[in-house]
Amino acid sequence: MSITLGRPVAAVEERPRAGKRRAVWLAAGVGVLGVVLVGRIGRFGFNPTDQGFVLAQSWRLLHGELPHADFTSPRPLGSAVLHMVDFLVPAPLFVSSSFVMMVELTVATIALAALLTRSGPTAWGPSRLGMVAAATMVNLHTYPLMAWHTVDGVFLVATGLWAVDSGKRRTGFFLLGFAVIVKQSFAPALVLGLLLVVLHPARRQWQRIGVDLLFLAAAPLSYYVLIGGGFPAAKEQLTTATGTWGERLLEIADVAAIVQAAVVLAVLAAAWLARERLGKAGRWLRIGLAVAVAAITVSVVVRGHLAHAGDWSITLLWIFVAAAAADAVIQRRFPWRYLSVAALAWMASLSWGYPYPGLVAGSMALGTLEVLARTVDLRARWAEALGPIAAVLVALQLVNAHDAAPYADRPQARLTHDLGDISPSLLWVRTNPSVHAYLAQLRDCVAKYPAAKVAIMPDNAFAYPALNLRNPFPMDWVLPMEVVGDTEQRMLDTIGELNRDGDYLVLFQTVTAQALAAGEPVPASVPPGSRPAYHTGLEERILDRLTGEHITCGNFVGVHSAKS
Repeated sequence: MSITLGRPVAAVEERPRAGKRRAVWLAAGVGVLGVVLVGRIGRFGFNPTDQGFVLAQSWRLLHGELPHADFTSPRPLGSAVLHMVDFLVPAPLFVSSSFVMMVELTVATIALAALLTRSGPTAWGPSRLGMVAAATMVNLHTYPLMAWHTVDGVFLVATGLWAVDSGKRRTGFFLLGFAVIVKQSFAPALVLGLLLVVLHPARRQWQRIGVDLLFLAAAPLSYYVLIGGGFPAAKEQLTTATGTWGERLLEIADVAAIVQAAVVLAVLAAAWLARERLGKAGRWLRIGLAVAVAAITVSVVVRGHLAHAGDWSITLLWIFVAAAAADAVIQRRFPWRYLSVAALAWMASLSWGYPYPGLVAGSMALGTLEVLARTVDLRARWAEALGPIAAVLVALQLVNAHDAAPYADRPQARLTHDLGDISPSLLWVRTNPSVHAYLAQLRDCVAKYPAAKVAIMPDNAFAYPALNLRNPFPMDWVLPMEVVGDTEQRMLDTIGELNRDGDYLVLFQTVTAQALAAGEPVPASVPPGSRPAYHTGLEERILDRLTGEHITCGNFVGVHSAKS
């Protein structure tokens, strides 16, 4: 005779099954959201600058080149390793890459929401799922859907923190360590990992700390092995890059919103502490205060228009910090989860070209609303509709923002040309007639002057994976800040190798990336002797020193040396 304590065995078995079913549905939802957003907004707009930059580095790895030794970078090249998966997705490369990026950002948003709410995603109802979907779209804002190291860092840190907090310590520490090798700005994730090894409430016995540290260091150690003999070059390239510490976060435009939210949050925390004395009146006071902070937070998002470069995300960061302080009072414990997310926002803002915490903005807005929810009791049935309504409203704002201003391209109504006729890897990507004409000229020039080694300078990293080209120079995008360590000398040394061996084509654009983004006409041809558009001056030195046949082709000038 057996005795069952608690729930019947069938109920115990049913609960894991239900959890697995919900996990499958959640994963399907992530995929569907990615497909919808890529199809509706992500494939609209193209500019031959940073779109394809990371893919070009992955392309080099797929052809056996070693990071830092064979090609240079001011950042570690973990993203190039990570985005080799983009080439495996059964879709045109640049659309598949957009999808992978969207999945990363969605999973990161789910992870941050789970971390801040201390709840599993499979237990969420419609309201929270809708709110997380809305936060995902705010995190995307008008950021380009493309492979990029900052998105990778956000994804790795967010999922790493969540994994550690939910008991999957080894996975979490490995992910935190991986973040370090996608970009130096995520090196503080290593410090977060070390603190969690020792201080996390669910830490293991002291004798197991060594295992946690090993998983935290696994990715950086693997990267050291990967670069092999290129370590001296890697050290020079990574340590001579221009640094930034996040000074842009102190240049706050909307101080009034931050002060108002901070003051109301302080009063709300005090009202929470005095809730027993205030009774029913205190509950209505808390509701009023919570609504006020929620209105300020939502107003910041709405007035920011989800702009790619805007102070709205900085404002949300400081409101979020104030909410973290209020949460510490309300829950009477150190808000390490909130501070970890604030630290991630700071890491994401450490950038030369995008010094904003926008990729975490939606998560910070959601985290602020979660603090407010803890102080009020919303049991009304209509409250379940708040999340889906928020998701629909944010989706409308997101579509309008992208239609008006796709990244580095014209408004969507002017994106009339599909790039599938340029290359199958660009199928379904739409752009303006000027960019299409530019890429058509590039395609035709490469076909007209065949060569084993092809370089297009300065702004065309996308072309190497898109057109199946091999760049003989050690960098794909000739930007001043990318020229670190011995990169300049190696670029010049490559000229001698090309002159000696031949079989090369080096093209230089005469139309700037800014002109393409503005939709300005692309000339059908340029006269001999035209000078290239350039960022560093290296372009002109390379053009003048190459000894092959000087050519013009479309808007490009270049040098061609046929195979001997």
